[in-house]
Amino acid sequence: MPLISDELGLGGLFLSSFLAATLLPGGSEAILFGLLKLNPGLLWPALALATLGNTLGGMSSYLLGRFLPEQKPTRGLAWVQRYGSPALLLAWAPLVGDALCVAAGWLRLNALYVAVFMAVGKLARYLAVAWAAV
Repeated sequence: MPLISDELGLGGLFLSSFLAATLLPGGSEAILFGLLKLNPGLLWPALALATLGNTLGGMSSYLLGRFLPEQKPTRGLAWVQRYGSPALLLAWAPLVGDALCVAAGWLRLNALYVAVFMAVGKLARYLAVAWAAV
């Protein structure tokens, strides 16, 4: 009998990946790593849910940025102004990732492009963690 059910583990992974991408502190990489060590058969569902949760969390920071007053610039603004939506490939990075998401919202970048670049960057990071785990 497993210590935790697959559904509970995947649900916890989704929640932790969502929260880790918001302005709240936290990390989901360790949860993904542990889940895949316990059950390597969950590779693809775990990658999908971690990426989805982390991208949705990042998009919530993007949305917060849209509500900032226009005269208040955020950290990461110059980077996002210079590179546009592709800068969100680094939305996974510690410390600067949240600022990039907020800056993208503040600059009113196209939400679809932001979400796509953000998801690609986050998936690449989770693939590296999964590769180390299995």
